[in-house]
Amino acid sequence: MTTIRNACGYAVQGVELSHPNRALFQIDILILPLIAILIKLISMRMIDLIKPVFDLFYPRLCIICSVPLVEQENFLCIECLQKLPKTNYHPCVDNPATEGFSGKVPIRRANAFLYYNKEGVAQKLIAHFKYKGNVRLGKWLGKTVADELVKSRFFEGIDLIIPVPLHAKKLKKRGFNQAEVLAQEISKKLQIPLNTTLLYRTKANSSQTQKNVFDRWRNTQNIFALRNHTDFNNKHVLLIDDVLTTGATLEACAHTLLQIKGIQISILTLAIT
Repeated sequence: MTTIRNACGYAVQGVELSHPNRALFQIDILILPLIAILIKLISMRMIDLIKPVFDLFYPRLCIICSVPLVEQENFLCIECLQKLPKTNYHPCVDNPATEGFSGKVPIRRANAFLYYNKEGVAQKLIAHFKYKGNVRLGKWLGKTVADELVKSRFFEGIDLIIPVPLHAKKLKKRGFNQAEVLAQEISKKLQIPLNTTLLYRTKANSSQTQKNVFDRWRNTQNIFALRNHTDFNNKHVLLIDDVLTTGATLEACAHTLLQIKGIQISILTLAIT
């Protein structure tokens, strides 16, 4: 018997190898990683060769105008990308997003990236992302928002990013939280911690989509709670959601977070109606 060290460095007992077998064993150790690298390179090359053929039969189309996309384009053609209905709120502290919370809940600042209009660009993007399960599109949107707003001072002083939580039942049904997908990409870009456990939803309230202002407010009362929040005293948090309409959901989140001593709250959404 002889002692052989495995890949993790632990000693294992094995049958003593004869000299020729030991040589073959050492050759295998050297060659196997090279074979793995070669297979990976071949696979990458095959993808490069197959992709044009695949695109010929299953072309990638612009989500807005349905024209075929060229290689450098993602989700939107260059023309639709240039026509994104950006709000450009970020240079202004006082803007419609901020004003929507005035007198309701104290916030530091608020922003929304796109204007949301019926049958408009933002509605189509959010429908593909949120209701058709296009998570890759959601990640791209989150990254796009971060790339645009990082040029301003909007994220200055933010300690923590919190997406508006979904109830467990809705999360299971949809398979993802659209606010969390956006928040993950923004967190990654800005290197600001993401927290998905501090704030949680206690009730599976009905959809806000068809409700009026009062019903939206009533539908969001006492539906959020906090857990283990003592470590977040005096922090500045950024709440993230997909669409700002009346602000009832975000207002409910903010009021819940205000239970934390010294907390400051800012708000960011992908779109505003």
